[in-house]
Amino acid sequence: MSPVNNADIGRKVVLLEVDADQAGQRVDNFLAARLKGVPRSRLYRLLRKGEVRVNKKRIKPEYKLAPGDVVRIPPVTVKEQAPQAAVSQSMGRLLEKSILLELPGLLVVNKPAGLAVHGGSGVNLGLIESLRQLRPNDRYLELVHRLDRDTSGCILIARKRSMLRYLQEELRQRRNIQKYYQALVLGQWSKRKHVVDAPLLRQELPGGNRIVKVSAEGKPSRTEFKVLRRFEGFSLVQAKPVTGRTHQIRVHAQSQSCPLLGDEKYGNDDINRDMRKLGFKRLFLHAAALEFTLPDEEHSRRVEAPLWPELAEPLAKLREIPL
Repeated sequence: MSPVNNADIGRKVVLLEVDADQAGQRVDNFLAARLKGVPRSRLYRLLRKGEVRVNKKRIKPEYKLAPGDVVRIPPVTVKEQAPQAAVSQSMGRLLEKSILLELPGLLVVNKPAGLAVHGGSGVNLGLIESLRQLRPNDRYLELVHRLDRDTSGCILIARKRSMLRYLQEELRQRRNIQKYYQALVLGQWSKRKHVVDAPLLRQELPGGNRIVKVSAEGKPSRTEFKVLRRFEGFSLVQAKPVTGRTHQIRVHAQSQSCPLLGDEKYGNDDINRDMRKLGFKRLFLHAAALEFTLPDEEHSRRVEAPLWPELAEPLAKLREIPL
């Protein structure tokens, strides 16, 4: 394939062949790095409409590129973009204090709730853009995986492309990386330990919203739950997702008649409203721990993220009962 002039990208149709160093990236991240200034929402629209193709085929944003893949990028006109906002001093201090582990190739961060992992769709600054501003000497920072905006807790940030490729392959193969969440659910979870094995189907609603439900037509989905503490009317559970479906923990908990507290999509609106008076003002879902094994290391590491105060403080007010 003939070499491509970088100046042509976005100005006319170009075909880019993926090399070994670029392999393993999600196609949306690959596009974002080459179409500077184009909002993520626009990139997703290009993918959805099939204007961006890989090997002449339509692909989804989460498609992982392989060596030799040929990516078709169409002409994209970019309106003049407002300059990216600067990270506030308070957010900067908060994020620096939220770094749980720092290694030459990796950061583990306790993400605050309410902060998107990346900008786009009306969000100027996400976690990754903020970290890049705060750490200008880090030449490479990329998200290994994602957390929903309303979910707090452990998230992996690669500082080297080789680390990104390694960790994303481990996640894809479901090996050597395990995520543990804590959730406060409504009601008494029936068993101390319980596995929910229920297929999940994602549906797009008018207006661009999406909802997930248990359906025989859905994808296989499995979550292992364990009761950590019981309270009057509530259970604090550990959720260990075996698969990684959208809203998996929330929908699997709802399927057991134990929706998450603060869940505006799958929860109980009346109880959510009442519990706000006690200080529960957000979704009670926290990525509490990650276990992973790094290249050339024999033993796995475990990194734990403490509950943020907006969860820990109202939780302490609940009346605990014996397990």
